[in-house]
Amino acid sequence: MKIAANLSLLFTELPLVERVVAAAAAGFDGVEIQFPYELPAIRLKEALDAAGMPLRLINLPAGDLMSGGAGLAAVPARQAEFDAALQEALSYAAMVRPALVNVLPGRLAEGLEPEQALTCLISNLRKTAEAFQLLGIGVVVEAINPLDMPGFLINTPEQLDVLLGAVAHPNLTAQYDFYHMARQGLDVQAGLTLLAGRIGHVQFADYPGRGAPGSGQVKFAPLLLTLRETAYQGWLAAEYRPDEAGTQQSLGWLDKWRELLAQS
Repeated sequence: MKIAANLSLLFTELPLVERVVAAAAAGFDGVEIQFPYELPAIRLKEALDAAGMPLRLINLPAGDLMSGGAGLAAVPARQAEFDAALQEALSYAAMVRPALVNVLPGRLAEGLEPEQALTCLISNLRKTAEAFQLLGIGVVVEAINPLDMPGFLINTPEQLDVLLGAVAHPNLTAQYDFYHMARQGLDVQAGLTLLAGRIGHVQFADYPGRGAPGSGQVKFAPLLLTLRETAYQGWLAAEYRPDEAGTQQSLGWLDKWRELLAQS
């Protein structure tokens, strides 16, 4: 298993293209970026190529989700906006070649029944999985805790399990985030076991605080062991918020993780 830096949260004191270089210098194997679209795709590609860093994941554009709205993927009235976001992501991804694209389910929109939202989400996930399969790029969908994002549609491993079954597309897998599971008090290890064989990407941060590993209560070593035992083939992505000392000072965990992973 290799380790990626999430450049939307790490090295944020630098411009985005310089974060790619910083992540390489720090010893990460690759990078991911939540929403890179403000940067022209050719500039990001040049930065990745110059640093020799693979791009593991980007998110599909999500409309107003990050500012408190419902987003696009599960809102029938915003189907045209979702389709435009899909086309934007396809065009961007064709240049920067991420391994994966993440579709955020979003919040339950006002006036919608959960069943209506889920029907829309299932259709859009299937459409997205099909479209990116033509580019050889995988699609993932993630559960997010409803404490940090009230009203979020998909929260638990069990809900991810049902959603993957409903979409039933070979190019769709789960994105599993240790922090979002721990934030809800869920059994993070049990979720890995439930979704074994259907996890395409793993993200991590400690809990509480969403800081670097070792800053909170999460026992990561057993989780890494479970990933190994369930033959997980993907990457691990550091998606945490460094404290005021900055990203570089937060990386004491990285060598320890490398030692653990080398034993697998």
